[in-house]
Amino acid sequence: MKSSNDLPLAGVRVLELSQIMAGPTCGLMLSDMGAEVIKIEKFPGGDDARGYAKPGDPGLAPGFLMLNRGKRSVAVDIRKPAGRQIIERLAARSDVVTENFRRGKLDALGLGYEALRKINPQLVYCSISGYGPTGPMADKGGFDLVLQAFSGLISVTGSGPDNLVKPGNSVSDINAGILAALGVVTAYVKRLRTGEGSRVDTSLLQASMQQMYWFAAAYFFNGAIAEPMGTAHPLIAPYQTYKCRTGQIALGGGNQANWKRIASVLDHPEWIDDVRFLTGRDRLANRDALERLITAELAKQDASHWISVFESHDVPVGPVNNVKEAMEHPQTRAIDMVVDVEHPDGGTTRSLGCPIHFDGVAPHDTARAPHIGEHTFDVLKEAGFSTDELTDLESQGIVLQHRVS
Repeated sequence: MKSSNDLPLAGVRVLELSQIMAGPTCGLMLSDMGAEVIKIEKFPGGDDARGYAKPGDPGLAPGFLMLNRGKRSVAVDIRKPAGRQIIERLAARSDVVTENFRRGKLDALGLGYEALRKINPQLVYCSISGYGPTGPMADKGGFDLVLQAFSGLISVTGSGPDNLVKPGNSVSDINAGILAALGVVTAYVKRLRTGEGSRVDTSLLQASMQQMYWFAAAYFFNGAIAEPMGTAHPLIAPYQTYKCRTGQIALGGGNQANWKRIASVLDHPEWIDDVRFLTGRDRLANRDALERLITAELAKQDASHWISVFESHDVPVGPVNNVKEAMEHPQTRAIDMVVDVEHPDGGTTRSLGCPIHFDGVAPHDTARAPHIGEHTFDVLKEAGFSTDELTDLESQGIVLQHRVS
């Protein structure tokens, strides 16, 4: 694994004025690629995600630990003038600011883009909103579930029009964080070229609608309004999950050659010349009939049998793993997507690693998530605050420094 100093963003300082998931996902990716991420937290509670725990979860919430490893926590009350002055001083020596407040909130506090760019003209300022920075809904707050529904994503997810489901993961939040990180890096490249900072904007709505490529294309082309099809693909058949005698498999007949192999493996070569299944369009038009035929054959053997047979014939296939099976699989470890991380309260835990490698090496140094205000004094001393100033700020309730009890 690469150390932080060897990573592409080494030396880049990020001020994270965001919480819960979308903004912290952006910060996590930037941190994994070498940036120093200073997480600004309210107190006493800190990032709301610190409270997102299930009954029985010990210590810090697992989701918070996942999204905030490698960051430094500074607890500041930005509602007070002295707290805002702290943010200004930190922004003056930072390269990037990320935030996910409602539109106008930071502007009203004097911490918006226009105010901070006067302090630091080279600053890359990234905002993640609910519905985007302009338009009639720009002032509304954003929530992953609501934006998945608004964008049409939930309307195409499920087993039918009366059985809609939300995708199991937080698509809007996670993708918004990824888009924000891409925007930040792109703006930083521009800064290296021109010396100028930039305003970067993305939103949960944009992040959700980006997931609609296939469905939007069909609508724009001929007005087709897609409906949910379970695990099936809107343009390819067979390309979905199927139940076997025990377990399930994902089977990909993504082209004519794979379709012919599937028919042969299932010992039904006559399907290849069946007029219902001759071409990809034919198979789409007769998807239900095709699904019934394939399901009937797969029900004769266990999933492990079919995976072995299909793989031996070079057919795209895989198991439908549960979370444990996916996290414990040796391939997951081989690509460093599951890594060991020190726990804030001692010992180690596991976390998802960075999904991007550089020069064949995983960019992850296993730094842990912080306690609220764990690095307040250290970071502010680096910014030029004296010990007396910090003691005074703490006594006034403007900053919080975590201390081991």
